[in-house]
Amino acid sequence: MPVPVKELPEWPSNVEAHPLLVIDYQLLKAGDETEINRLWEAGTTLGFWYLKNHGAEQDFVAMWGMGEEVFKLPLEEKMKYEQGDEGLSFGYKAVGHYIVDAAGNPDPVEGVNVAKDDALSYPKVSRREYPTVINDLMGPVVTPFVEKCVDISNTMIEIFNKKLGLPEGTLAKLHGRNDFSASETRTIKAPANLTPGKLAIGGHTDFGTLSLLVNNLGGLQVLPPGNAEWSYVRPLPGHMICNVGDTLTMFSGGLLNSNIHRVVPPPGSQSKYDRWSQVYFTRPADNAPLLPFLESPIISEAFNKLSPERQKALGPGVTSWEWFTRRQKNYRTKNHKGADTWAANRGTEHGRA
Repeated sequence: MPVPVKELPEWPSNVEAHPLLVIDYQLLKAGDETEINRLWEAGTTLGFWYLKNHGAEQDFVAMWGMGEEVFKLPLEEKMKYEQGDEGLSFGYKAVGHYIVDAAGNPDPVEGVNVAKDDALSYPKVSRREYPTVINDLMGPVVTPFVEKCVDISNTMIEIFNKKLGLPEGTLAKLHGRNDFSASETRTIKAPANLTPGKLAIGGHTDFGTLSLLVNNLGGLQVLPPGNAEWSYVRPLPGHMICNVGDTLTMFSGGLLNSNIHRVVPPPGSQSKYDRWSQVYFTRPADNAPLLPFLESPIISEAFNKLSPERQKALGPGVTSWEWFTRRQKNYRTKNHKGADTWAANRGTEHGRA
Protein backbone atom coordinates (compact mmCIF):
# COMPACT_ATOMS: atom_id res chain seq x y z
CA MET A 1 0.00 0.00 0.00
CA PRO A 2 1.33 3.48 -0.74
CA VAL A 3 2.80 5.37 2.19
CA PRO A 4 0.02 7.69 3.49
CA VAL A 5 0.36 11.12 1.92
CA LYS A 6 0.70 12.79 5.33
CA GLU A 7 3.84 10.69 5.97
CA LEU A 8 5.53 11.56 2.68
CA PRO A 9 8.05 14.39 2.23
CA GLU A 10 6.55 17.76 1.42
CA TRP A 11 6.92 19.37 -1.98
CA PRO A 12 10.50 20.74 -2.31
CA SER A 13 10.54 24.49 -1.69
CA ASN A 14 13.04 25.02 -4.52
CA VAL A 15 10.90 23.31 -7.18
CA GLU A 16 8.35 25.44 -9.00
CA ALA A 17 5.04 23.95 -10.05
CA HIS A 18 2.74 25.19 -12.79
CA PRO A 19 -0.35 26.88 -11.31
CA LEU A 20 -3.68 25.21 -12.08
CA LEU A 21 -7.14 26.60 -11.53
CA VAL A 22 -8.92 24.94 -8.59
CA ILE A 23 -12.48 24.02 -9.55
CA ASP A 24 -15.12 23.18 -6.93
CA TYR A 25 -17.15 20.19 -8.07
CA GLN A 26 -20.04 20.96 -5.76
CA LEU A 27 -20.36 24.42 -7.29
CA LEU A 28 -20.39 22.85 -10.77
CA LYS A 29 -23.17 20.52 -9.66
CA ALA A 30 -25.10 23.49 -8.30
CA GLY A 31 -24.85 25.30 -11.65
CA ASP A 32 -22.72 28.17 -10.35
CA GLU A 33 -21.98 30.26 -13.45
CA THR A 34 -18.73 31.69 -12.10
CA GLU A 35 -17.36 28.21 -11.44
CA ILE A 36 -18.62 26.94 -14.79
CA ASN A 37 -16.80 29.79 -16.55
CA ARG A 38 -13.61 28.95 -14.62
CA LEU A 39 -13.85 25.32 -15.78
CA TRP A 40 -14.25 26.56 -19.34
CA GLU A 41 -11.19 28.78 -18.91
CA ALA A 42 -9.15 25.81 -17.65
CA GLY A 43 -10.30 23.54 -20.45
CA THR A 44 -9.59 26.04 -23.22
CA THR A 45 -6.14 27.13 -22.00
CA LEU A 46 -3.80 24.61 -20.36
CA GLY A 47 -6.41 21.84 -20.44
CA PHE A 48 -5.54 20.82 -16.85
CA TRP A 49 -7.21 21.79 -13.56
CA TYR A 50 -7.60 20.70 -9.95
CA LEU A 51 -11.02 19.43 -8.84
CA LYS A 52 -11.95 19.63 -5.16
CA ASN A 53 -15.00 18.54 -3.16
CA HIS A 54 -15.52 15.60 -5.51
CA GLY A 55 -16.33 13.06 -2.80
CA ALA A 56 -14.14 10.28 -4.22
CA GLU A 57 -10.92 10.69 -2.22
CA GLN A 58 -11.26 7.41 -0.32
CA ASP A 59 -12.30 5.59 -3.49
CA PHE A 60 -8.97 6.48 -5.08
CA VAL A 61 -7.10 5.20 -2.01
CA ALA A 62 -9.10 1.95 -2.09
CA MET A 63 -8.11 1.45 -5.72
CA TRP A 64 -4.44 1.67 -4.73
CA GLY A 65 -5.17 -1.11 -2.26
CA MET A 66 -6.61 -3.19 -5.09
CA GLY A 67 -3.51 -2.52 -7.16
CA GLU A 68 -1.25 -3.60 -4.33
CA GLU A 69 -3.04 -6.95 -4.13
CA VAL A 70 -2.53 -7.47 -7.85
CA PHE A 71 1.12 -6.45 -7.87
CA LYS A 72 1.90 -8.88 -5.01
CA LEU A 73 0.85 -11.84 -7.16
CA PRO A 74 3.55 -14.02 -8.77
CA LEU A 75 4.54 -12.68 -12.19
CA GLU A 76 3.45 -15.93 -13.83
CA GLU A 77 -0.07 -15.43 -12.46
CA LYS A 78 -0.22 -11.76 -13.45
CA MET A 79 0.90 -12.51 -16.98
CA LYS A 80 -2.19 -14.66 -17.51
CA TYR A 81 -4.08 -11.36 -17.62
CA GLU A 82 -1.57 -9.31 -19.65
CA GLN A 83 -2.99 -6.67 -22.01
CA GLY A 84 -1.32 -8.11 -25.10
CA ASP A 85 0.12 -6.35 -28.14
CA GLU A 86 -2.96 -5.94 -30.37
CA GLY A 87 -4.16 -2.56 -29.09
CA LEU A 88 -6.12 -3.48 -25.95
CA SER A 89 -5.32 -1.98 -22.54
CA PHE A 90 -7.64 -3.82 -20.17
CA GLY A 91 -5.71 -6.10 -17.80
CA TYR A 92 -2.19 -6.30 -16.38
CA LYS A 93 0.85 -4.43 -17.76
CA ALA A 94 4.32 -5.66 -16.77
CA VAL A 95 7.34 -3.41 -16.32
CA GLY A 96 8.97 -2.58 -19.63
CA HIS A 97 6.05 -3.41 -21.90
CA TYR A 98 5.49 0.21 -23.04
CA ILE A 99 7.97 2.50 -24.76
CA VAL A 100 8.59 6.02 -23.50
CA ASP A 101 10.30 7.65 -26.49
CA ALA A 102 11.17 7.34 -30.18
CA ALA A 103 14.28 5.34 -29.32
CA GLY A 104 12.10 2.58 -27.89
CA ASN A 105 13.33 2.83 -24.30
CA PRO A 106 11.09 0.71 -22.04
CA ASP A 107 9.01 2.09 -19.20
CA PRO A 108 9.79 1.26 -15.53
CA VAL A 109 6.21 1.08 -14.20
CA GLU A 110 3.80 -1.73 -13.40
CA GLY A 111 0.09 -1.29 -13.94
CA VAL A 112 -3.35 -2.82 -14.11
CA ASN A 113 -6.42 -1.52 -15.95
CA VAL A 114 -10.08 -2.45 -15.46
CA ALA A 115 -12.63 -1.72 -18.19
CA LYS A 116 -15.61 0.45 -17.29
CA ASP A 117 -17.76 -2.10 -19.10
CA ASP A 118 -16.59 -4.92 -16.83
CA ALA A 119 -16.90 -2.87 -13.64
CA LEU A 120 -20.49 -1.90 -14.41
CA SER A 121 -21.61 -5.32 -15.68
CA TYR A 122 -19.98 -7.45 -12.97
CA PRO A 123 -20.33 -10.40 -12.41
CA LYS A 124 -21.05 -10.60 -16.13
CA VAL A 125 -17.81 -10.45 -18.15
CA SER A 126 -18.06 -7.80 -20.86
CA ARG A 127 -14.48 -7.30 -22.08
CA ARG A 128 -12.12 -9.72 -20.35
CA GLU A 129 -11.30 -11.83 -17.25
CA TYR A 130 -9.27 -10.45 -14.31
CA PRO A 131 -7.29 -11.94 -11.42
CA THR A 132 -9.39 -13.26 -8.55
CA VAL A 133 -8.15 -10.46 -6.27
CA ILE A 134 -9.79 -7.92 -8.60
CA ASN A 135 -13.01 -9.91 -8.85
CA ASP A 136 -13.18 -10.08 -5.06
CA LEU A 137 -12.89 -6.30 -4.87
CA MET A 138 -15.10 -5.46 -7.86
CA GLY A 139 -18.26 -4.98 -5.81
CA PRO A 140 -16.86 -3.12 -2.78
CA VAL A 141 -14.10 -1.10 -4.50
CA VAL A 142 -13.85 -1.04 -8.30
CA THR A 143 -17.49 -0.61 -9.31
CA PRO A 144 -18.20 2.22 -6.81
CA PHE A 145 -15.04 3.99 -7.99
CA VAL A 146 -16.10 3.73 -11.63
CA GLU A 147 -19.65 4.88 -10.87
CA LYS A 148 -18.39 8.00 -9.10
CA CYS A 149 -15.93 8.80 -11.88
CA VAL A 150 -18.63 8.34 -14.53
CA ASP A 151 -20.89 10.79 -12.68
CA ILE A 152 -18.10 13.35 -12.24
CA SER A 153 -17.08 13.09 -15.89
CA ASN A 154 -20.67 13.36 -17.10
CA THR A 155 -21.18 16.54 -15.08
CA MET A 156 -18.21 18.22 -16.76
CA ILE A 157 -19.12 16.84 -20.20
CA GLU A 158 -22.60 18.38 -19.89
CA ILE A 159 -21.04 21.74 -19.01
CA PHE A 160 -18.69 21.63 -21.99
CA ASN A 161 -21.59 20.59 -24.22
CA LYS A 162 -23.49 23.75 -23.30
CA LYS A 163 -20.47 26.06 -23.56
CA LEU A 164 -19.75 24.67 -27.05
CA GLY A 165 -23.23 25.61 -28.22
CA LEU A 166 -24.26 22.02 -28.91
CA PRO A 167 -27.83 20.71 -28.60
CA GLU A 168 -28.51 19.30 -25.15
CA GLY A 169 -27.19 15.77 -24.74
CA THR A 170 -25.00 15.76 -27.87
CA LEU A 171 -21.80 14.75 -26.07
CA ALA A 172 -23.67 12.64 -23.52
CA LYS A 173 -24.98 10.41 -26.34
CA LEU A 174 -21.39 9.61 -27.26
CA HIS A 175 -20.58 8.57 -23.68
CA GLY A 176 -23.49 6.32 -22.80
CA ARG A 177 -23.09 4.43 -19.54
CA ASN A 178 -24.03 1.13 -21.18
CA ASP A 179 -22.22 1.68 -24.50
CA PHE A 180 -19.01 -0.27 -24.98
CA SER A 181 -16.01 2.03 -24.83
CA ALA A 182 -12.33 2.08 -23.94
CA SER A 183 -13.15 3.92 -20.67
CA GLU A 184 -11.15 2.32 -17.86
CA THR A 185 -9.41 2.62 -14.52
CA ARG A 186 -5.64 2.49 -14.40
CA THR A 187 -3.55 1.81 -11.29
CA ILE A 188 0.22 2.15 -11.71
CA LYS A 189 3.26 2.03 -9.48
CA ALA A 190 6.62 3.56 -10.42
CA PRO A 191 9.50 2.35 -8.25
CA ALA A 192 11.47 4.54 -5.89
CA ASN A 193 14.94 5.83 -6.68
CA LEU A 194 14.63 6.05 -10.44
CA THR A 195 17.53 7.74 -12.20
CA PRO A 196 16.88 11.51 -12.26
CA GLY A 197 15.36 12.50 -15.58
CA LYS A 198 14.34 8.94 -16.49
CA LEU A 199 10.93 8.88 -18.12
CA ALA A 200 8.30 6.82 -16.33
CA ILE A 201 5.71 7.72 -18.98
CA GLY A 202 6.76 9.48 -22.17
CA GLY A 203 5.30 12.74 -23.44
CA HIS A 204 1.80 12.25 -24.85
CA THR A 205 -1.73 13.57 -25.09
CA ASP A 206 -4.47 11.44 -23.54
CA PHE A 207 -6.48 9.27 -25.92
CA GLY A 208 -10.02 10.01 -24.79
CA THR A 209 -12.35 12.72 -23.47
CA LEU A 210 -11.45 13.42 -19.83
CA SER A 211 -8.93 12.03 -17.35
CA LEU A 212 -9.42 12.07 -13.56
CA LEU A 213 -6.15 11.54 -11.72
CA VAL A 214 -4.77 11.27 -8.18
CA ASN A 215 -1.04 10.83 -7.45
CA ASN A 216 0.58 10.33 -4.06
CA LEU A 217 3.76 12.09 -5.20
CA GLY A 218 4.95 14.57 -7.80
CA GLY A 219 6.38 13.61 -11.18
CA LEU A 220 3.61 14.70 -13.55
CA GLN A 221 4.82 17.42 -15.90
CA VAL A 222 2.97 19.47 -18.51
CA LEU A 223 4.26 21.35 -21.53
CA PRO A 224 2.28 24.59 -21.50
CA PRO A 225 1.21 25.86 -24.95
CA GLY A 226 3.95 27.93 -26.53
CA ASN A 227 6.58 26.78 -24.00
CA ALA A 228 9.70 24.73 -24.65
CA GLU A 229 10.26 23.69 -21.03
CA TRP A 230 8.33 21.14 -18.99
CA SER A 231 6.65 22.21 -15.74
CA TYR A 232 5.74 20.08 -12.73
CA VAL A 233 2.15 19.75 -11.58
CA ARG A 234 2.03 19.50 -7.80
CA PRO A 235 -0.43 16.96 -6.35
CA LEU A 236 -2.73 18.48 -3.69
CA PRO A 237 -4.32 16.31 -1.00
CA GLY A 238 -8.04 15.86 -1.60
CA HIS A 239 -7.85 17.19 -5.16
CA MET A 240 -8.06 15.37 -8.46
CA ILE A 241 -5.97 16.54 -11.37
CA CYS A 242 -8.27 16.59 -14.40
CA ASN A 243 -7.43 17.11 -18.03
CA VAL A 244 -8.93 17.23 -21.50
CA GLY A 245 -8.13 14.36 -23.88
CA ASP A 246 -7.87 14.09 -27.65
CA THR A 247 -11.46 13.19 -28.48
CA LEU A 248 -12.86 16.22 -26.64
CA THR A 249 -10.38 18.40 -28.52
CA MET A 250 -11.65 16.91 -31.78
CA PHE A 251 -15.34 17.28 -30.94
CA SER A 252 -14.72 20.92 -29.97
CA GLY A 253 -12.77 21.80 -33.12
CA GLY A 254 -9.68 22.55 -31.06
CA LEU A 255 -11.35 24.86 -28.53
CA LEU A 256 -10.71 22.47 -25.64
CA ASN A 257 -7.03 21.67 -25.26
CA SER A 258 -5.63 18.14 -24.97
CA ASN A 259 -2.25 19.12 -23.61
CA ILE A 260 1.03 17.21 -23.79
CA HIS A 261 2.26 15.75 -20.50
CA ARG A 262 4.66 13.13 -19.17
CA VAL A 263 5.83 11.52 -15.90
CA VAL A 264 9.37 11.71 -14.49
CA PRO A 265 10.70 10.75 -11.03
CA PRO A 266 9.26 12.80 -8.14
CA PRO A 267 11.30 15.86 -7.21
CA GLY A 268 13.66 16.06 -4.23
CA SER A 269 13.36 13.57 -1.38
CA GLN A 270 10.01 12.39 -2.73
CA SER A 271 11.99 10.33 -5.25
CA LYS A 272 12.91 7.89 -2.47
CA TYR A 273 9.36 6.53 -2.39
CA ASP A 274 7.26 4.46 -4.77
CA ARG A 275 5.00 6.69 -6.83
CA TRP A 276 1.39 5.52 -7.06
CA SER A 277 -1.07 6.88 -9.59
CA GLN A 278 -4.77 6.20 -9.96
CA VAL A 279 -6.65 7.49 -12.98
CA TYR A 280 -10.01 7.07 -14.62
CA PHE A 281 -10.10 7.62 -18.38
CA THR A 282 -13.43 8.64 -19.89
CA ARG A 283 -13.57 7.75 -23.59
CA PRO A 284 -16.37 7.87 -26.16
CA ALA A 285 -18.35 4.86 -27.28
CA ASP A 286 -16.25 2.58 -29.47
CA ASN A 287 -18.25 3.39 -32.61
CA ALA A 288 -18.28 7.18 -32.12
CA PRO A 289 -16.87 9.02 -35.17
CA LEU A 290 -14.09 11.47 -34.30
CA LEU A 291 -15.00 14.69 -36.08
CA PRO A 292 -15.64 18.26 -34.96
CA PHE A 293 -19.28 19.29 -34.48
CA LEU A 294 -19.19 22.02 -37.13
CA GLU A 295 -22.95 22.57 -36.91
CA SER A 296 -22.15 24.61 -33.78
CA PRO A 297 -21.25 28.18 -34.83
CA ILE A 298 -18.88 28.39 -31.86
CA ILE A 299 -16.96 25.30 -32.95
CA SER A 300 -17.12 26.13 -36.66
CA GLU A 301 -15.67 29.60 -36.17
CA ALA A 302 -12.75 28.26 -34.11
CA PHE A 303 -12.06 25.36 -36.47
CA ASN A 304 -12.00 27.55 -39.58
CA LYS A 305 -9.21 29.65 -38.07
CA LEU A 306 -6.89 26.64 -37.82
CA SER A 307 -4.19 25.67 -40.30
CA PRO A 308 -5.01 22.87 -42.78
CA GLU A 309 -2.57 20.58 -40.96
CA ARG A 310 -4.25 21.23 -37.61
CA GLN A 311 -7.70 20.73 -39.11
CA LYS A 312 -6.58 17.37 -40.46
CA ALA A 313 -5.29 16.34 -37.02
CA LEU A 314 -8.62 17.22 -35.41
CA GLY A 315 -10.78 15.47 -37.99
CA PRO A 316 -9.22 12.06 -38.56
CA GLY A 317 -12.52 10.49 -39.61
CA VAL A 318 -11.95 7.30 -37.64
CA THR A 319 -13.95 5.80 -34.79
CA SER A 320 -13.02 6.19 -31.15
CA TRP A 321 -12.01 2.52 -31.01
CA GLU A 322 -9.80 2.82 -34.09
CA TRP A 323 -8.10 5.91 -32.64
CA PHE A 324 -7.54 4.22 -29.29
CA THR A 325 -6.26 0.86 -30.52
CA ARG A 326 -3.89 2.45 -33.06
CA ARG A 327 -2.27 4.56 -30.35
CA GLN A 328 -2.23 1.78 -27.76
CA LYS A 329 -0.74 -0.82 -30.12
CA ASN A 330 2.16 1.43 -31.06
CA TYR A 331 3.08 2.05 -27.42
CA ARG A 332 3.85 -1.63 -26.90
CA THR A 333 7.55 -2.46 -26.68
CA LYS A 334 7.13 -5.65 -28.69
CA ASN A 335 5.67 -3.66 -31.59
CA HIS A 336 8.42 -1.04 -31.68
CA LYS A 337 10.26 -1.01 -35.00
CA GLY A 338 11.87 2.43 -34.80
CA ALA A 339 10.98 6.12 -34.72
CA ASP A 340 8.08 5.54 -37.11
CA THR A 341 6.36 3.38 -34.48
CA TRP A 342 6.60 6.20 -31.95
CA ALA A 343 5.19 8.62 -34.52
CA ALA A 344 2.32 6.21 -35.12
CA ASN A 345 1.23 6.40 -31.47
CA ARG A 346 0.92 10.18 -31.47
CA GLY A 347 -2.34 12.05 -30.91
CA THR A 348 -3.60 15.59 -31.45
CA GLU A 349 -0.22 17.19 -30.82
CA HIS A 350 0.27 17.05 -34.61
CA GLY A 351 -0.19 20.36 -36.37
CA ARG A 352 0.21 22.61 -33.36
CA ALA A 353 1.58 26.04 -34.11
